[in-house]
Amino acid sequence: MIQLSDHFTYRRLLRFTFPSIIMMVFTSIYGVVDGFFVSNFVGKTPFAAVNFIMPVLMILGCAGFMFGTGGSALIAKTLGEGDVKKANQTFSMLVYVSVLLGVLLAALGLFFLKPLAMLLGAEGELLTNCVLYGKIILPALPFYILQFEFQCLFATAEKPKLGLLITVASGLSNMVLDALFVAGFHWGLAGAAAATACSEFIGGLLPLLYFGRKNTSMLRLSSCRFDGRALGKICLNGASELMSNISMSIVSMLYNIQLMKYAGEDGIAAYGVLMYVSMIFQAIFIGYSVGAAPIIGYHYGAQNRRELQGLLKRSLCLIGAFSTAMFFSGELLGRPLSLLFVGYDQTLLTITIHAFAIFSVSFLLSGFAILGSSFFTALNDGVTSALISFLRTLIFQIAAVLFFPLLWGLDGIWWSIVAAEAMAVLVTIVFLVTKRKKYGYMGQ
Repeated sequence: MIQLSDHFTYRRLLRFTFPSIIMMVFTSIYGVVDGFFVSNFVGKTPFAAVNFIMPVLMILGCAGFMFGTGGSALIAKTLGEGDVKKANQTFSMLVYVSVLLGVLLAALGLFFLKPLAMLLGAEGELLTNCVLYGKIILPALPFYILQFEFQCLFATAEKPKLGLLITVASGLSNMVLDALFVAGFHWGLAGAAAATACSEFIGGLLPLLYFGRKNTSMLRLSSCRFDGRALGKICLNGASELMSNISMSIVSMLYNIQLMKYAGEDGIAAYGVLMYVSMIFQAIFIGYSVGAAPIIGYHYGAQNRRELQGLLKRSLCLIGAFSTAMFFSGELLGRPLSLLFVGYDQTLLTITIHAFAIFSVSFLLSGFAILGSSFFTALNDGVTSALISFLRTLIFQIAAVLFFPLLWGLDGIWWSIVAAEAMAVLVTIVFLVTKRKKYGYMGQ
């Protein structure tokens, strides 16, 4: 079994992070399945509604990313310092707080769902579908938060393969239930929402059952006291992931508004296809970063600077290889993937294929900023990590999507994503260079 304290070569690094990569990819794929069934079996307007309301639902659920990445960094550092008891107390407190927060956010979401959809511009059938989809999914929000949280914590517990198995179980249930509820029972949009809610329940409950009893991992749920200082540190560490997901959701809303202006519902539907594919491709970057973060946090806690240097170098090389492969894949698969989702509408298909050709360029860039942000989170430098994410997912995106369409119309919207990623890479390079002496990951 690979342990966090090991020396990590390329091969060992890939072996340890591979379950996290597959876990994130699989999570993205079963989210895409929802879109496939809704688009092909329910219709274009319900498909647009799912993509229209999804950013609101993602904002409510992104606490799981914050607690998962921030908690993983702190717990791994504590384990590296040799304090296993404290690590387990922090882990337990984090899980209990997550459940309570999930219940509160679900209640708030149900209350404000319709006003928010109306504020964003939904009306008529689009508004009805947005509210229907959201009301069915929101009760499962506490389990959705736990699901993403545990995806990070399984790697910290040195059980990434078990995390992968649970994610696969959750994903397969969503796929099967989508086919049954939407294609079989013809329950339409409500069936797709119910399938997703059931899968989130499975993804959050199974880890609770595992960690709630004696197990062979480094972590176990136990009694604990509330530690506000530790929770604050977790939130600061994970602020970048929280900011990244909130920002992406806010930016998605802005993209929808711009697309409604320049291309109507067809533009929103095309953007939805791009986001589904982007979720799968970027899941490789995120999965690698999630899998590598506990290793980085552990060796930082153990003050093993030579290992940190090797981890950063190998990670940059691997991300570079992933980025190149994904760019060419995006260019080659743009047409067949577009046909899969929107082949029934020629106008929509043309818009989507053209958007793909531009959007794929962003895959050459996005992985480096994602890795950089995660790297600083693992070093417990939440401020730097948050700045990278804040600039990448909010400031650069908003500036580009507001300005570029004035010059290039609809194409400007697609190019704005590429421009934002390019600027984020430059910022990441600046932070890596300026912080190198403090953390010692590039030598003296």
